[in-house]
Amino acid sequence: PRSILQWNVGSHRDISLESLSLFRLLEPQIEILVLGTGDRVERLHPAMMKQMRECGIAVEVQDTANACATFNFLMNERRVVAAGLIPP
Repeated sequence: PRSILQWNVGSHRDISLESLSLFRLLEPQIEILVLGTGDRVERLHPAMMKQMRECGIAVEVQDTANACATFNFLMNERRVVAAGLIPP
């Protein structure tokens, strides 16, 4: 339930279907993926969002500071959540 994995993503441009596949492999399956895209919110390609939804994972994209706060809030609610965070 509590793991830290290295996600080989340096910027929002590196987020791809392949890089998101890591989150589909986690056990137990996560409900929500919170993505922190650095200093500001960056849009992801709609196909990536669609594929994650089809796998049963909701994706919330925020700037990294807000993504950290959202992740902590969801953890306190005992939700099965993961975060992919790009440093600001």
